Amino acid sequence: MKPRADKNRPTRTAKPIGAAPRMADDDRKRRNEGGPGTAVITKTKPQTKRPNMYRVLILNDDYTPMEFVVHVLERFFGKDHEAATRIMLHVHHHGIGECGVYTYEVAETKVTQVMDFARKHQHPLQCVMEKK
Repeated sequence: MKPRADKNRPTRTAKPIGAAPRMADDDRKRRNEGGPGTAVITKTKPQTKRPNMYRVLILNDDYTPMEFVVHVLERFFGKDHEAATRIMLHVHHHGIGECGVYTYEVAETKVTQVMDFARKHQHPLQCVMEKK
């Protein structure tokens, strides 16, 4: 016996098993499926690296006055009087002292400023930089 069709129920059409729904050409192009010339473009984020740091050092000599070294530390390295005096005494006792740690360009500028200032005031003070 054949089932009766109900007027309120829609009729179904049979689909083959495993058949995928068909897409219009517009949809296929939008989804970049198939066809020649399709590619996935990825955007790479550049990796940034921290810059190398350089220590600025003052070297001891027997001629530059201690007060001048303290003045240089206050003026070019932003040290307060107490910190500048402590660094100056370290240089006096150990022969070398660290004034600060900076990027290459800043360290180079500080060394040049100190050396020019010392020469201008006729002192043999030496200031160098080394990679940390």
